Amino acid sequence: MKRSGVGRRGDRDRGRAGRGAIAGLLAAATALGVGQFVAGLTGANGSPVVAVGQLQIDFTPPWLKNFAISEFGSDDKLVLVSGILVVLGIFAAVIGAAATRRLWYGMAGLAVFAIVGLTAAATRPTANVASLLPTLAATAAAAAVMYFLIPLARPAVRRGPSTWTKAPWLDTGAGAPWEAPDLPAAPDLPAAPDLPAAPDLPTGVGRVEEPVEPDEDTELDTAEPRRRSFLKASAATVGIAAATGLVGRVLVERSSVATAQKALRFPKPSVTETLPPGVNLNVPGISPFVTSNANFYRVDTAIVLPQVDPGSWQLRIHGMVNRELTLSFDDLLKRPLIEDYVTLCCVSDPVGGPYIGNALWLGASLASVLREAGIQAGADQLMCTSVDGFTSGTPVQTVMDGRDALLAVAMNGTALPVAHGFPARMVVPGLYGYVSATKWVTDINVTTFANNYAYWAQRGWSQQAPIKTECRIDVPTGANQLSAGRTAIAGVAWAQHKGIDAVHVRVDRGPWNQATLAAVPGIDTWRQWVWEWDAPQGNHMIEARATDATGYTQTTLVEPPEPNGASGYPMVSVAVA
Repeated sequence: MKRSGVGRRGDRDRGRAGRGAIAGLLAAATALGVGQFVAGLTGANGSPVVAVGQLQIDFTPPWLKNFAISEFGSDDKLVLVSGILVVLGIFAAVIGAAATRRLWYGMAGLAVFAIVGLTAAATRPTANVASLLPTLAATAAAAAVMYFLIPLARPAVRRGPSTWTKAPWLDTGAGAPWEAPDLPAAPDLPAAPDLPAAPDLPTGVGRVEEPVEPDEDTELDTAEPRRRSFLKASAATVGIAAATGLVGRVLVERSSVATAQKALRFPKPSVTETLPPGVNLNVPGISPFVTSNANFYRVDTAIVLPQVDPGSWQLRIHGMVNRELTLSFDDLLKRPLIEDYVTLCCVSDPVGGPYIGNALWLGASLASVLREAGIQAGADQLMCTSVDGFTSGTPVQTVMDGRDALLAVAMNGTALPVAHGFPARMVVPGLYGYVSATKWVTDINVTTFANNYAYWAQRGWSQQAPIKTECRIDVPTGANQLSAGRTAIAGVAWAQHKGIDAVHVRVDRGPWNQATLAAVPGIDTWRQWVWEWDAPQGNHMIEARATDATGYTQTTLVEPPEPNGASGYPMVSVAVA
């Protein structure tokens, strides 16, 4: 049974839209592959997706940033990029389907893609002409794919024959003309009135041919070859997208600094740090005194990790100084190196959160470099810039007060991991990372807080952010039921460059109980603590608080991370069987 023309048209419309959506997705995939390829060739900092992701990070409000870090941790950038790809895929499918009706609909959608990508790339702090090339190439590739695939995604339209033009597919054989079938004679009609003769027209002009609805068999005959052509072209496009993306990835990895990291040999430090006995308490589940490189938290704005060759790295110190300095990596290693354990903490860390770690750092004294440059009167801020354009503002007074503020080159006995700032970064004890721990640092402008606002200060965070006295309960976690009896409650406490003097624990709002503290090598690290609890059956709430060496006790006032760090008591709910 043959279907009605309306039903067949509906099927064709749905098929056309589906193939158009596929064409749009293939155009987007090709754009991503070509963008990655050109980024690898030119050394631009990432593809259009990366540029858009960086722009989105720049405009992320503090509450959303905290939510992303809290929910996704170090995977926040992966989630961001995945979200961008999903949105891009939906957008590409929509404009692909629209392009099957009017090709310029799809081209207009690609123009929107180009505008967003170019704007994102051009507004990066380190933008140059090369930054625009990945987006331009990606847009051109997507346009070419759409221009080629969209006609194949449309259904074939058969037009009726005429005495002036002959449809080639109606030939009855090789070279044989089409012959009209015999038709019954028309009935006699009244003679038409005489009309003026029509003017002569060129051959083939003057008749509008109406589309003829083909029967089902003919429709299949004309549609199948077109569908096969669409599938073949789509497969070829997938190959092109995959190949360009893979080659682009190889080109990017070619610039990897892994070989340079392994080849580095550091001089013996002039100042070393020795751990005293007892820095690690024998409590299963407690954070170790030294956080491994692999487990050290990472919070930054870089979607693509900068690959900086130590052979080309330079640090410029300028601004309100008596003498500008430019140091190479070799210059840095020739200076007296200091080894010190320092705990770093992210301002986004919630109370009891994971974004804190302690490591052994090796580096040159930042204070000695600044003294060599000569800080001028009135300067109170170091505007420190990363190779990717990120900035942080560090108080001059904090760096110059005698603490081990370092231009660090190594972490836990090895060259800095790329994710933690290779080849050089700043480490300043006692300040949250966003104002003290610039990774991939290449520029220090000695200036004032009044005249310069760093990246996060522009977004509402405090310009000066000393770390708050805090503690964390590591065990028990509350995830598993406890058995009644002797139970260790333990964790870490920190008050960098002040030191921890005491930690107290209470259960169910009862009296505070003093915990036992582990040894520490100095006042710039966190400190382990433990309190033994005779746990009775039932549900209980455990709280802890720390007191630093200045006599200040951690506040019970609950505050969010913005604008200068979270506060409150860490709490854990436990069930005891």
